[in-house]
Amino acid sequence: MAPGRLGRLTARRRPHLVSLRTTFAVSFAAVTAAVTVLVGILSYGAAARLVRVDQQSVFNEVVQDLRNEVRENRMTPGDFSSSAPGHDLVRPARTDVQVLGPDGGILDPGSPGLPVTDADRTVAGAAVAGRVAEHKDVDVGDDVYRVATVALGGGRGAVQVAQEFSDTEDLLRALQRWTLLLMIAVVTAAGLFGWWLARRITRRLILLTTAAEDVARTRRLGIQVPVAGHDEVGRLGRAFDRMLGRLAQSEEDQRRLVQDAGHELRTPLTSLRTNISLLRRIDELPPGTREELVADLGQEARELTDLVNELVDLAAGQSDTEPPQRVDLADIAEDVAGLARRRSGRRITVRASGDTTTDGRPGMLTRAVSNLVENAVKFDRDGSAPIEITVTGPARPGTIRVEVLDRGPGIADDDLLRVFDRFYRAADARSLPGSGLGLSIVREVALAHGGAPFALRRDGGGAVIGFTVGGGA
Repeated sequence: MAPGRLGRLTARRRPHLVSLRTTFAVSFAAVTAAVTVLVGILSYGAAARLVRVDQQSVFNEVVQDLRNEVRENRMTPGDFSSSAPGHDLVRPARTDVQVLGPDGGILDPGSPGLPVTDADRTVAGAAVAGRVAEHKDVDVGDDVYRVATVALGGGRGAVQVAQEFSDTEDLLRALQRWTLLLMIAVVTAAGLFGWWLARRITRRLILLTTAAEDVARTRRLGIQVPVAGHDEVGRLGRAFDRMLGRLAQSEEDQRRLVQDAGHELRTPLTSLRTNISLLRRIDELPPGTREELVADLGQEARELTDLVNELVDLAAGQSDTEPPQRVDLADIAEDVAGLARRRSGRRITVRASGDTTTDGRPGMLTRAVSNLVENAVKFDRDGSAPIEITVTGPARPGTIRVEVLDRGPGIADDDLLRVFDRFYRAADARSLPGSGLGLSIVREVALAHGGAPFALRRDGGGAVIGFTVGGGA
């Protein structure tokens, strides 16, 4: 397929993007228009029906009053002449009266004059008073009337009563025009108000979207999200800002971990390469040197393995997916102490007091306590006093404290604040095996469980190193 045709097909398939602001404004205007039109139609219909019914009722009352009057009184056409007293009783507003003689001829014309049909002439000659002939929508000039002819009885003639309806329809048409204009004005105002409201509502969403697009384009996680407020959009902005902060911190931790790991791995790898190069001349070396070389290779391989394992544990601790559950730190300390006794042959005691149960990840907590005990065994290698594990809880509401006490050389004051840094090793510990990651893992575990690590000098010599769970140190 030709590239131009492919481009045209892609362009046709690309969906037309409509902004949330436009969608909100159009939806607001559409709903308002629908409601306005519905209310306008219903209001006009109700008003028109009431006006027409009212006019019809007035006309019917006039005709009925006239029928009652001619039935009760023997009346002649002269009684309804425009010059006769009392004629206003049958001439309300917009009502025309015309008097017919016995033969249907016009004796007293109305204003304007009303047409006379055969039915009207028949009623004028009727013997029974009150007989009626009605005509709807009678055109008189430019106006429309409703006409009723009422017989006087005894063949004496009849009276025609007409009411104008065209002015009522003119009024209703004017009302219809004003209703339509009002609906148009309301819909237009609703559209403008909806656009303004949508712009006001979506402005912060646009800022948030711009920030997200900047992060995706530049991959810079330190962008400040300019979203404020206490509604859902404000909460979304703050959550997005916190998420970016955590991602930035995670990226920084990962970068620092890779840099530190690369730095620490160079030393054993360099030593391994040096010793491996000597293996090519192993036949030329004395037996004692050969044994030392093989021993060095084994020791370096073990240290490299330990370093890699601790790096994996540290990285796993930063993004651990182990589900939290109810654990007893005293039981974890007993398990760790039993394993350490078998490995080192040292006396390790456990003392627990208070409620030592908490919600946590048992694997991570076991690793932290194990690292503390291994650290104490390493630095108190020739000691005769037992290594002590104490679990105390709660020192404060929700806080459990785990301590490992030894009688080793202790920790210098300058090192107390740095022993939990990655790969940090005190000057007097650099000759000992280890990677400098054990206590760093303890710190990560403590922080993940809402606590903090601590290191103290022990009265009488030695160190106290531990962490808290559920609170500060």
